[in-house]
Amino acid sequence: MDTRARPDISGRIGALRRKLAETGLDGYVVPRFDEHQGEYCAPHDNRLAFVTGFTGSAGVAIVMRDRAAIFVDGRYQVQVRDEVDLDTFAIEHFYDAPLKEWLRNNLRKGERVGFNPMLLPSTWDVDCGRSVKAAGGFWTPVDEDLVDAIWADQPEKPLGKIMALPVAYSGESVAEKKRRIAAMLAEQGADLLIEAQPDNIAWFLNVRGRDVAFSPMPQSFLIFDRAGQTEWLVDHRKLPNDLSDFELDDVAIAEPGKLLERVKAMAAGRTALIDPGFAPSAAAHATRTAGGTVQLVRSPITLAKMHKNATELAGFRDCHRLDGAAWIRFFAWLEQNAADRDASGRPVSELEAEERILGYRQMEESFVEPSFRSISAADGHAAMCHYAATHETSAPIKRGGVYLLDSGGQYLTGTTDATRTTAIGPVSDEIRRAYTAVLKGLISMVTLKFPKGTYGHQLDAFARRPLWDLGLDYDHGTGHGVGHFLSVHEQPQRFDRRVNEIELKPGMVTTIEPGYYKAGAYGIRIENQVEVVDDGDGFLSFRSLTLVPIDLRLADMDLLTAAERTWIDAYHGRVVQELDGLLDQETVGWLAERTAPVGA
Repeated sequence: MDTRARPDISGRIGALRRKLAETGLDGYVVPRFDEHQGEYCAPHDNRLAFVTGFTGSAGVAIVMRDRAAIFVDGRYQVQVRDEVDLDTFAIEHFYDAPLKEWLRNNLRKGERVGFNPMLLPSTWDVDCGRSVKAAGGFWTPVDEDLVDAIWADQPEKPLGKIMALPVAYSGESVAEKKRRIAAMLAEQGADLLIEAQPDNIAWFLNVRGRDVAFSPMPQSFLIFDRAGQTEWLVDHRKLPNDLSDFELDDVAIAEPGKLLERVKAMAAGRTALIDPGFAPSAAAHATRTAGGTVQLVRSPITLAKMHKNATELAGFRDCHRLDGAAWIRFFAWLEQNAADRDASGRPVSELEAEERILGYRQMEESFVEPSFRSISAADGHAAMCHYAATHETSAPIKRGGVYLLDSGGQYLTGTTDATRTTAIGPVSDEIRRAYTAVLKGLISMVTLKFPKGTYGHQLDAFARRPLWDLGLDYDHGTGHGVGHFLSVHEQPQRFDRRVNEIELKPGMVTTIEPGYYKAGAYGIRIENQVEVVDDGDGFLSFRSLTLVPIDLRLADMDLLTAAERTWIDAYHGRVVQELDGLLDQETVGWLAERTAPVGA
């Protein structure tokens, strides 16, 4: 159980409810989204944490005058109960019982629910609006965000410095990207694109930034028409005085606060393409107000960006070699220290382990920052899929317990994300059985050969089958897309039980990460990042980018088939070969022991 004291949010809830009364509203939607609808947000934009105390990366709350609820997905069902006042908030499932259903089923006739249209995408605006109308209520946009109005010490907006990303790293010039996106707009029958996704804009303009931790892209907006006219709405204070390294000769720069004004000016009488899930609904409203037409379809930049070019793929392979070396140094250190320090009463802590792997990554010149907050989790903490250790909760890594590390890095050449589970000393038969099923699920998925035209949801069950055979499962997706020195969670490609309409194609980079979690006891996950490759015979397959040995001491080797053992030996052989020359002699010896052939 998490021992952190919950923040006292009663005063904030009271202030928000007084604001509801002042504005004639009965309820207010508080999303985790910022104006860009991304996963990570700056402290200035973390309104959900301010109001509820919940610190996860996905969720939404509804605060009514006399009741409230918070919606989180399967990754956070344990964490939310540790962080949120359960007397104030009912806990709902983000997907199984979403906000739109809550509004339809719980709203009283005549109640008015407010929302900030800069913080909700069009899909949410439309779906929730329909639900409110069906319940006999009123769905009401507000000009001033109600949370900002009561947040006296709200942090300032970020001003992270922007850098140019040379074509030597990106593999394609801005001019070439403009031509590609313009052609996609023409094919769609749209005149211009209104883009709000920072990773899409960073990819399009070959820039990177430091506004939000773990996300190397600047917060900004973009308006691009198919004739090539480009407006980048970004705070000029983030840019250097000398722009000679940037490809911005034909790009007009304006302040982000002028977005809706510029949309109205450029969209009048034209068709604007707006991503329905990743752009503020205010942009669609502004387009219609100006007499323009809105196409709510996925951004063409999203579709172009998910297929990595040869330069980007080479960069991924390079950074995974460096990242693999950091992982191996870390595990060699952990094994050398954890058991003895536990026995002497000075065990390695979760925070110490997190800082240690960061230190090993920082040895590489091309390393920029972590790609997300490392999940350094011992025993019961590992059952919280997105646990983050604090000084109050940092647990010891002790003999006989399970330790899970999910960690990654942002490098100039790419983005990494991997998970390994280990233990200091023997584990129970129950843990061994679950670990073996997770390992079998990983191997089942990684070794798949599948026909072109396959979608991610059609493969998801291959990773779950060994767990299902034991009556077990996990409440998260099996894998997500990964950006190139961009977002570690890149949409739209993913592996999940939910239908995903994106066809798997060569050049996509994703993770494969089955797991099993027993609340309050332990968590297990094994994750490899992979690229989709063309086998040349009408079929596709996966090639592992992650180069980190899998701890077989937790597995019941008798339950592995000959084919699974063969794959393990081949994979471990690749790890040793590709990391040759990157490790000192002592660490090489540790690696040789952990990758010794197991035989078929």
